[in-house]
Amino acid sequence: MNAFHDRRIVLGISGGIAAYKAVEVCRRLVDAGAYVSPILTEDAHRFIGPVTFSALASEPVHTSLWDDASPIPHTRLGQNADVIVVAPATARIISAYATGSSYDLLTATLIATRAPVVICPAMHTEMWEHPAVQHNIEVLRSRGVIIVDPQEGRLAGGDIGAGRLADPDTIVGAVESVLSGRGHDLAGLSVVVTAGGTREPIDAVRVIANRSSGKQGYAIAEEAHKRGASVTLISTVDRPTLSGISVIEVETAAQMLHAVEQHAPQSDVVVMTAAVADFRPVHVADGKIKKHNGIPEIRLEPTPDILAALGASKSTGQVLVGFAAETDDVVDNARGKLKKKNLDLIVANDVSAPGVGFGHSTNAVTIISVDGSETFVPLADKHTIATAVLDSVLAVRTALRPQ
Repeated sequence: MNAFHDRRIVLGISGGIAAYKAVEVCRRLVDAGAYVSPILTEDAHRFIGPVTFSALASEPVHTSLWDDASPIPHTRLGQNADVIVVAPATARIISAYATGSSYDLLTATLIATRAPVVICPAMHTEMWEHPAVQHNIEVLRSRGVIIVDPQEGRLAGGDIGAGRLADPDTIVGAVESVLSGRGHDLAGLSVVVTAGGTREPIDAVRVIANRSSGKQGYAIAEEAHKRGASVTLISTVDRPTLSGISVIEVETAAQMLHAVEQHAPQSDVVVMTAAVADFRPVHVADGKIKKHNGIPEIRLEPTPDILAALGASKSTGQVLVGFAAETDDVVDNARGKLKKKNLDLIVANDVSAPGVGFGHSTNAVTIISVDGSETFVPLADKHTIATAVLDSVLAVRTALRPQ
């Protein structure tokens, strides 16, 4: 029996141009065996007609709190739902849900439920990146709401940027994860995640660094936390995350190694997403190197190989995950790194590909296991990638378990 069979899903559609994509989401949920109850906001009617959803869904569209057939439609919908999905979710809906404001049927239903909620934002780039919207998103994440991050792509105004509603496949996949009970499958496990790029000082103001934003590491830490794990995040970037995640701030490879040595030995899972600099200056100037003194000569030395050290000291039953950011022979290079550093999994990506790797909100990866199996995850938001990585971690743990 699949995860959708006989499950009740409330599909909320708010007023954005991406509302047309919700038609395909609705169709796929119904085809998978779910009972779908659609709610259209008043503004959604400006983009798509209710007849479309009434024809595709499991019951006629709901639009008003004042329903003659049911005096309390929001309570009925909220209590009976196995999951509520809002796609697209506008900045207004996100704000109302974060602040507990109830002004229509959809917002009232969101507040009147104890079911899991999946929010799929869609809006213009400037709106998505506005501090108030990002604050509301983090508030919802901290309450356990699943956020399916928008993708980068062509927007309604013709320009290109972040804010495009996730593809129906991604949205349906997020709902399936909720219904399949992934929510607490990491309960009782301790997970260490490293994130960001290390910075190796040259002088008092300059560093050797890389383009890693830390987004993928934070996504993995947050998904592990939502799935019940106790998470320690060792990070070089100043980025908000969920309450309950223990964050250790570091800057250099040496500092990261020290933090990892303190926390990894007693952990069940270690995920090394951090982009650790391979080299650092042999000598660091005390002050700022002045231009008028001429071009300095900077001699480099290797930084500690944190991943190799973890592989050499890995305890029985611990799962060690590495990342390989490559531009050529991606899978072959990753396989070599997997074997050389005694890893259980390696996540390889081609950072030269569009929308992949450093700085993007999306990624596309190949997850390679020590048993030789490969899992390709096409371009998706980094939380979707994180889910795939953690699913692979669980598969390895199952294989390592004594029979």
